[in-house]
Amino acid sequence: MRKSVLSIIFTLFLCAFRPDGSPLKGTWEYRGGMINGKLDGAPKDYRLQRVYDDEHYKARVIEDGEKTQIYEKGDYRLSADTCFETQTYCMQESKLLNKTIKYNYILTNDTLKLLSVLPNGNKVEDYWVKLK
Repeated sequence: MRKSVLSIIFTLFLCAFRPDGSPLKGTWEYRGGMINGKLDGAPKDYRLQRVYDDEHYKARVIEDGEKTQIYEKGDYRLSADTCFETQTYCMQESKLLNKTIKYNYILTNDTLKLLSVLPNGNKVEDYWVKLK
């Protein structure tokens, strides 16, 4: 009986702990993807990165010899295998501003795969590699 009680207490103790923060936390660099079934390679003249903290993201473009620019910011939340992103800033006119987009996400080692059907009907599949 005592062993059973100790096992239950130990199990509850372990369940009380969860990893700190989001599994997306860190810097990710775009490596290409698919748009409507067609290959979309990563740009060669610049790099696209996303930096996630526990609730927000910043998307930036990095070009050699130029100042890094934030081209998009937003909030996100995770629920199981789904990421809900809401764009709160975009440096260009955007039809996605303040709209929440649902992505299915898959994390495999250092690769993040984001899959969605955007409001305009485009089916996207983006691949990002974790830098730090």
